[in-house]
Amino acid sequence: MKLIVDLKENSYPIYIENGILKHAADYISQVFTGKRIMILSDDQVYPLYGHGLKEALSSYECHTLVLPHGEQTKSFQTLPLIYSAMLEAKISRSDLVIALGGGVIGDLAGFAASSFLRGVRLVQIPTSLLAQVDSSVGGKTAVDLPQGKNLVGAFYHPRLVLIDPDVLDTLPRRFIHDGMGEVIKYGCIKDPLLFHTLKKHGSFENLKGQLASVICRCVDIKRAVVEADQFDTGERMLLNFGHTLAHTIEQYFHYGRESHGEAVAIGMYQITKLAEEKGLTPAGCAESIREVLDAYGLPHECGISLSDLTAAITLDKKNLNNRLNVVLLHEIGDSYVYPTDAGFFEGKFLV
Repeated sequence: MKLIVDLKENSYPIYIENGILKHAADYISQVFTGKRIMILSDDQVYPLYGHGLKEALSSYECHTLVLPHGEQTKSFQTLPLIYSAMLEAKISRSDLVIALGGGVIGDLAGFAASSFLRGVRLVQIPTSLLAQVDSSVGGKTAVDLPQGKNLVGAFYHPRLVLIDPDVLDTLPRRFIHDGMGEVIKYGCIKDPLLFHTLKKHGSFENLKGQLASVICRCVDIKRAVVEADQFDTGERMLLNFGHTLAHTIEQYFHYGRESHGEAVAIGMYQITKLAEEKGLTPAGCAESIREVLDAYGLPHECGISLSDLTAAITLDKKNLNNRLNVVLLHEIGDSYVYPTDAGFFEGKFLV
């Protein structure tokens, strides 16, 4: 399956195909005519797929940097290590950076590529479900600060995205659930049929036969939204459903308890429940979301007082001129941006 993100001079193809990793050179040669490549990966992904990728790219001069896995790596302190490795490998603006990994590596490698020498070509090869359906597409790159997630970043689009569903066979079960948090999000905000499909299958095992088409549907939704709003000032905000709470939950536990997809799951359910109480979303939507979250092994609560999260919420990137844009549902599959402020969350508890 092939999709094109049409952004004029920043356009790029996305290929979704089982086994595509073995043929990476065939696709990379269509967008890159140089010889030197820097592969950035982590210590969980590289032992599984890094050597195979290097073998597939044997006609190129490949250099590698393998970083520790986990959100803690996506920090400002990691960037000098990446820049030093690029300098040592003599990476120039005519060379290529490949992000081989999940969302952390994709965001980090993307930001490094965007800022090193003011921009080096980038290819995304996402190896987690979350990265395949969401973070590898759209050009958002970032690192975290102690005060919050993704607070330093850039819009920097890849030249190519290669998605191989086969690599998910080695993904730990928790990170399958993690990715399903974002898959469910797409059904909530844009596609009631996708939401119904997820509900009907009732588990990842039952869904697996349709996984490539589900990934393609999620990517296609994001492609259309990004084309309409490349720089996240309008419709693209809908992709942040559940994320205002999710990012603050992740930060509260120093990125060590809930994964991103788990935090998004909690955020989607809790903000929909709040919206129902305020008459902004019809009754029953939160319970529908909870049923699907339960089916795919995702949490809907974390036991934190919302008042404990308010300070971090005020630092959210969607908080503009003291107005906070939260994403709510008219109904499942139909979302909207609701301008408010941090007071939206006051006096309530995550139970």
